[in-house]
Amino acid sequence: MPNSLKGGHFDPAAVVRDFPPAIATVPATAQQRRAAISVVIALIVVTAVVAPFANRTLGRVDAFVPVLQTVLATADLITAILLLAQYVILPQRALLAVAAAYLCSASFAFLQTLSFPGGYAPTGLIGDGTNTSAWFFVFWHLTYPLGILIYAFSKDAPVRSMQLDRPGEAAIGVTIVSVFVVVAGLAWLATAGLGSLPVFYRDSVTLQTRLGNQVNLGLLLWYAIVLVVLLVRKRTILDIWLAVILMAWMPNFVVAMLASSVRFSLGWYASRGFALFASFVLLSVLLTEMTVLYSRLANAFSLLRRERTNRLMSVDAATSAIAHEVRSPLGAIALNADAALAQLRSTPPGLAEVGVILSDIEADALRVNEVLSGIRALFKREPGNRVVPVHLEALIRHAVTLSEHDLLASGTAVSTDFRGGRTIVRADPIQLQQVVLNLIRNSIDAMANTAPDNRQVTISMEADNGSTVVLSVSDSGTGIAKEDQDRIFDAFFTEKAAGMGLGLAISRAIVEGHGGTLRLVKSDPKGSVFEIELPTDRG
Repeated sequence: MPNSLKGGHFDPAAVVRDFPPAIATVPATAQQRRAAISVVIALIVVTAVVAPFANRTLGRVDAFVPVLQTVLATADLITAILLLAQYVILPQRALLAVAAAYLCSASFAFLQTLSFPGGYAPTGLIGDGTNTSAWFFVFWHLTYPLGILIYAFSKDAPVRSMQLDRPGEAAIGVTIVSVFVVVAGLAWLATAGLGSLPVFYRDSVTLQTRLGNQVNLGLLLWYAIVLVVLLVRKRTILDIWLAVILMAWMPNFVVAMLASSVRFSLGWYASRGFALFASFVLLSVLLTEMTVLYSRLANAFSLLRRERTNRLMSVDAATSAIAHEVRSPLGAIALNADAALAQLRSTPPGLAEVGVILSDIEADALRVNEVLSGIRALFKREPGNRVVPVHLEALIRHAVTLSEHDLLASGTAVSTDFRGGRTIVRADPIQLQQVVLNLIRNSIDAMANTAPDNRQVTISMEADNGSTVVLSVSDSGTGIAKEDQDRIFDAFFTEKAAGMGLGLAISRAIVEGHGGTLRLVKSDPKGSVFEIELPTDRG
């Protein structure tokens, strides 16, 4: 009994969810890798252009940091929310690490904005007005790469199944509370506990101490270590773009490491631009992937509706065709039965006529049986119980002999071309012979409008590399209309005035049941070619 059924009752707690593809699990394509490399090259080019002028002091724009970092914090917060939403869909613990990294990034970016001198107040709203914002920057870039590093080491862990009564809200709640505790503790240290920390700025908010250069070197190395680990273990779309984000942050540390006048220089403004770009990279990727997935879902839903409509139409057409095919012989049986009764009631009874009528009734009954057998065979793809080694050339010659009457009656010439010697296949000989007979019959019908002197059926067979054999049946008819070539194997589709359109559908089902393929190779005004490819018997 399935786990979801306990004591005969449905247990929703035991239903395990299927996990759809997400950027944390989908491997990066070659196109996505090229896009990431192009972005990195662009970052390197911009850095090379700005580097010679990095120390040039520009005008002090106090509103620059509040505006830029409010946007940056908002982007990081939205990214974190989207990552947490992805975790609800794909319960991979590594995603929580990335989400935590972005929550820390958003929090410290906002706190640094509040403490930045000249932002919302001449000395900032919180902190000492000089070093608090610098320490927020340090804590920001210690915690963000830490989350990415945890992700890199844990992303290959198996996805944990969440049951319907235990969704991911608990794990998300723990993550958010943990981030809040860490951020609150470090924020207290950078404000109330600032006296126990070294200073980065003494006499000016634009000139940092040597410790500032050294700390930025340490942050650069920290980012480089995490980047190397991520690149070594990269596999997915998320891995690729996280690596790009880490590289986009590095110019910040290079500028602060090499320059003594850090704030409000060209390098400082440029590095803030890199930071803003880095914040929007993953957000853009997430939104793009969500849009693509939504588009695919909409297309799939549209195709599903269309398929359902087509299936209903096919069922209606099938039942109509079956009713038509069965109604005709049944009607004839009823009429013949009435005629037989009339003959029996006559004086004297017309027994001779009754015998003829009963023969007609038998023929009509056999016709009904053929129709029902054809429908049953359509849905029975497996070969019958009589699967034996079959000499294919002999089977084809026998089929041609059985078709001799039809060939002569239609004035059709037939030629054969057998290559590859004695070819043996494992098949149900009756079923396989019916396929060949059907193809020959179709070829004869296809040449109904062809001049008698030009009616030609060619049957050829050639063994291909010893593992398969290809049998082709071609005719010199007028071909199949281009718009109908994709439908000829559909059940109940036919170009003939009479018939059910089951022959090719049943033939393909039989061939596929034998491990082979039946296909239309060519069809034009000069005729059509059908091919059967079957595995040979090497035993």
